[in-house]
Amino acid sequence: MMLSPQELCAKAKGNVQEIDIEQLQERIAEGARVIDVREPGEYAAGHIRQAVNMPRGVLEMQLNQHPDVAGYDDALQRIAEQPLYLICRSGGRSALAAESLQRMGFDKVYSVDGGMQAWEEKKYPQVTGE
Repeated sequence: MMLSPQELCAKAKGNVQEIDIEQLQERIAEGARVIDVREPGEYAAGHIRQAVNMPRGVLEMQLNQHPDVAGYDDALQRIAEQPLYLICRSGGRSALAAESLQRMGFDKVYSVDGGMQAWEEKKYPQVTGE
């Protein structure tokens, strides 16, 4: 059976933990590690100041290069110690990315429901550029 992209995202959302943007705001105030899985052009157009851009297509391969853990031999273990909050445009790609990280063994990974669209609707602050 073929799944549409929407069905695939919905299925992923059922397999991952999600938080809303209000919860993300609270986590950011506590020093949360946020990864924006959108493409670089989308990220440059407007993103959460604390977010690191790691596009979904390369996330698994680049996660060990996250600024908080880059250079450590055990980078993946180190980054897995704290929760990871993934955000995209609407919540679909972040759910797919969270599902993939769970398969890698991450158990504290969250997809932000509504993504940057919900963030913008609340007029939460964002920055532009790299």
